[in-house]
Amino acid sequence: MAPNTTFTDNREVESRYDEYVMSVWKDLDVPVERAEGCTLEDFDGNEYLDLFSGISVANVGHNNPAVVEATQDQLEEFVHGCSYVHPNAPVAELAERIAEITPGDLEKSFFCNSGTEAVEGAIKLARKHTGNTEVVALEMAFHGRTLGSLALTGNEAYKKEMAPTINDVAHAPAPYAYRCSSCDGECTTACADRIEHVIGTHTSGDLAAIVVEPVMGEGGIVVPPAGWLERVQEVAHDHGGLLIADEVQSGYGRTGELFAVEHFDVEPDIVTQAKGIANGLPLGAFTAPAEIADSFESGDHLSTFGGNPVACAAALATIDELEGGIVDDAREQGEWLSDRLEGLESSFDVVGETRGLGLMQGIELVDPDEEGPLGVAAAPDDHLAKAVSKRLREEGIVIGVGGYYGNILRFQPPLTITRDQLERAVESLEAALEAEVETNA
Repeated sequence: MAPNTTFTDNREVESRYDEYVMSVWKDLDVPVERAEGCTLEDFDGNEYLDLFSGISVANVGHNNPAVVEATQDQLEEFVHGCSYVHPNAPVAELAERIAEITPGDLEKSFFCNSGTEAVEGAIKLARKHTGNTEVVALEMAFHGRTLGSLALTGNEAYKKEMAPTINDVAHAPAPYAYRCSSCDGECTTACADRIEHVIGTHTSGDLAAIVVEPVMGEGGIVVPPAGWLERVQEVAHDHGGLLIADEVQSGYGRTGELFAVEHFDVEPDIVTQAKGIANGLPLGAFTAPAEIADSFESGDHLSTFGGNPVACAAALATIDELEGGIVDDAREQGEWLSDRLEGLESSFDVVGETRGLGLMQGIELVDPDEEGPLGVAAAPDDHLAKAVSKRLREEGIVIGVGGYYGNILRFQPPLTITRDQLERAVESLEAALEAEVETNA
């Protein structure tokens, strides 16, 4: 019997989820029947302005015509032959294109299906190249949910009842200036220097890699200070390891540059990619200089579906779209948005800090009457973040909520968002904050 693919309303598709889809995510507040640009439409005909892009994925807009056309064209040629068994044009062209657009001498890519696979593959490559085994990541970091990348993720919430993960992983402090007991709000490279101490006290000195997000996503849109990433790379190299930049969430134009590391004076040894790479089709990659990439020998790594030609065709079209002006627009729009969000920070005591790069912005909501962790800044207010998110949703706006404490509103719209749409989003956010402050007064 063929499955019934006709749903008449939101409740019907949600009930089907409840019955047949594993309950790993129950927050089905906005079912989607169709999407275009920055707009989502549910099964009841309601439209929403999307400020989350399917978790920072639809960077060139939902249903982008160029991406759709490239996907359809490849579908008419062939869908699968295993790209590591049958060389094909989309994979060859995309690998060459990534070598051209990534920073430094990154030259060779391995294609997989997701960000967590890209991270795990990068760790394998770092171990093979260095001959070492240990990895350092950051507290509050997020690198994926499979057991290898989960070991790097610095948040108990994702690991609960999932241990043990892989061993030989240690964690160092994140450059989270707003809640740092050492830097007093003005972040320095002290957290990077602490990595040296972590290596000396929590490892056996057998360092394969330090893995960092150039801008932390799930951790709360945390941007490191000038010099921090450079110091991290220096520490990695001093101890015989590599610097892996996890650009799964921050890459492909999200921060106003093609890759977030371009905001800093760093050329990473390996870069992991996914999410925005193919604008919604499942694709991940990790890219390294030839001297590192060639450490892999035949059979060291493989993926049946990795480098699917349809997804790679979509990625090529996505890069064309990004380089056609979308990244430049994201940089300009991000500067405008930063200024407007800073205005909210000045106007509301419950807005502890706003921060970000490009169209990757975070709004940290707090309870100004309560002291925060370690006696630093005001207490995080996750209840307020959820309440504001709900009010926005009722006004037809979808925004992400995250951060280590669950109190960060995540502003990550498609990079094609217009100024009018951004104006609507900020004005609605301001109204929602005002309403919640009055309600709780």
